Parts: sequence; structure tokens; C-alpha cells
Amino acid sequence: MAYAGLATAWIPTSLPIRGVNLGSQFIVEPWMANDEWNSMGCNDTASEFDCVSKLGQAQANTSWAKHWSTWTTKDDISLMQSYGLNAIRIPVGYWMREDLVYQDSEHFPQGGLQYLEQICGWASDAGLYIIIGLHGAPGAQVANNPDTGQNAPSPGFYVGYQYERAYKFLEWMANIIHTNNNYRNVGMLEILNEPVQGSNSQTDSMRQTYYPTAWARIRVAEAALNLGPNNLLHIQMMNTKWGSGDPSQYLTNDNFAAYDDHRYLKYSDDNGINDPGTGQTPFAYLNESCHDNRGGNSPTIVGEFSLSVADNLEWNDTAFAPPDGHVAWYKQWFAAQIIAYEKQDGWLFWSWKADWIGGRNDWRWSYQGG
Repeated sequence: MAYAGLATAWIPTSLPIRGVNLGSQFIVEPWMANDEWNSMGCNDTASEFDCVSKLGQAQANTSWAKHWSTWTTKDDISLMQSYGLNAIRIPVGYWMREDLVYQDSEHFPQGGLQYLEQICGWASDAGLYIIIGLHGAPGAQVANNPDTGQNAPSPGFYVGYQYERAYKFLEWMANIIHTNNNYRNVGMLEILNEPVQGSNSQTDSMRQTYYPTAWARIRVAEAALNLGPNNLLHIQMMNTKWGSGDPSQYLTNDNFAAYDDHRYLKYSDDNGINDPGTGQTPFAYLNESCHDNRGGNSPTIVGEFSLSVADNLEWNDTAFAPPDGHVAWYKQWFAAQIIAYEKQDGWLFWSWKADWIGGRNDWRWSYQGG
């Protein structure tokens, strides 16, 4: 199937993209990996930064090495392939390039790069398309969120010296992708996951300065490798629907641009579906997904979605009951979502794997479990 927007050297052999995220592989999110988090010795800490600070570097490196080698295995990649999936998305933090870390004030696990290389090698052997995304930016791109690896009290990313660290990470990552055969199926590099939203000085700076400069720095790194025009990476940004403005507004060249859309109806107030009294019914969720339009920028991939409903409905509402009681409805809702997202360029479920969430085996967040 042709994909007019992307270079043929860097796309799956068939489209749309149908894949999964490797959530908590390289940035562990305690809410979705609580048993794993506790087994690593992290217990009540909020983020990777906090746990490494607690354990000390040597012990943390040992704990994370065990985690990296077991959370996603070669058997997992084979299982994904057997399910007909054709893509994976891998969230990473800037600290994977260890010389960018401020040793006196920042605390992150060391040694992750070899495991990223291993997973990309397995996925390339299996024929899976690979997206690598910068989820943990220097200083944290949003506040109080462990999916940045930092749980920072405020977003410290949107200043020049932090941008520079991100540019260096992206240049380095692009060079590795193009020169290491294990990364041969990596066709897309996302330059920032889920930034701050709204119209403000931070989003203005991101669109005016960070996006075009990151773009240029990646392309310069690629030019130094004398790559052909069809071998450039696709550079991905959150699309307009994320709510941080039009990411392409200040780009002077959008050749091989790509866009990311995250769609969690759990957190949405679209058409009142999560407004008690006016929505919050199985029909409302299905109806919203059946009429969903995720356009805005093109090409767009819905890089994250799940089967989780609003918190107050999760376990105490008979209409949505624990998932084992409503398998047929969840199948319908999954189908409605992917039909909508395949009107764009495909989807990646969040996530491949989760352990006990809220004391329950909640497969609404786990493709493997579902």
C-alpha cells in the first residue's frame, strides 16, 4: 500500500500502522508497573529520578539492568508479530546519552543504550517499523508527571540551554539510527512527547525555536552522513489537536514531517461523554469513537490510546464493570477506535504491557493482557 507522505525506505511494508508502545521499558511509570517498581526497590518514589536518588547510582544501575532485560523480551517481539502488528513506539529519556546528564544534580539509570539497541535489532529482524520518541526532555516538558522520568514541580524544558541538550540528544540518536544496523527499521524520531498545552510563552518558544532548530540539527547530522533523499528520518511532533498550536507553523521545510495524536477518551470531555448526568454511558463512548475525526496535520499517527474509561466509572459503575464482565463491549469499542484512527495513518496502543494497576490485572491498558 503506497504512503504518499513518507519515503519508501522508511515505512512498514503494509499500512496503516498497527502497533503498540513499549511503555515503562525505558521510562518506568509506577502507576502501570507497580509490582515491577516495588521489585526494583523504588516503592513509594514518584519517578526514575527519585528512585535513583534513593538507591544510589550503583544499586539503581543493577535494578534497571534487570528491568531492561526482562520487561520487553525477544519473545514479546515475536508475539507482537504473531498478532499481526507491524510497528512499535519506544519512549526514551535524554539521559540515555549519559554525557548530557548533570552528574551533581541529576540522577538517572545508566546503561540503557545497549538494551535499546537489542530491542531495535529484534524488532527489525521481525519486520516491525520503529518509532523512537523523546518522552523525557531535559528539565521535564510538563510538571508532576513521571512519564518524563522526573516528576518535576514545574516544566523546566523551555529555555535555551535545555533545548541545546535536547538537540544534542536528537543529533546523537539520528546518527546511531543511520549507522547501526540494529536500528535499520527505525524510520521516525519524535522530538518531544506531550508538551505543555495552551497558548503561552512556553508553547510559543517551542514552536518558534525548538521545533525548527531540532529539525535543522537532525537534518545537518543526516547530511554529514551523505544520505540519499529517501533515507531521511521522519521527524515527528504532536499535532495541532494536542493543543499546543500548529507544530508546522514555523518550519521552513516540512519534507518528511510526521505528526502524533494521543486520544484518551478517559480524559476527554468531548460532547459531554465524561460529564456525569449527560454522558458516561457505553453508547456515548462508542458514538464518540465512531464519529471521531483525528485530522489536523498530515500524516498523523494516533500514537497513544487505551480502553480505559473515566476514573469514576472504572470499577464501581455496572455499565462499565470490571473488564472481565464486559468483554463484548470492550471489543466493540476497540474496533470503533481503530477504525477511526485508520482513517489517518494508523495507531499504537498504550501499552504492550502493564502489571497490576490499582490492585487489578487491568488489560484495558495492556495489549498483551487483552
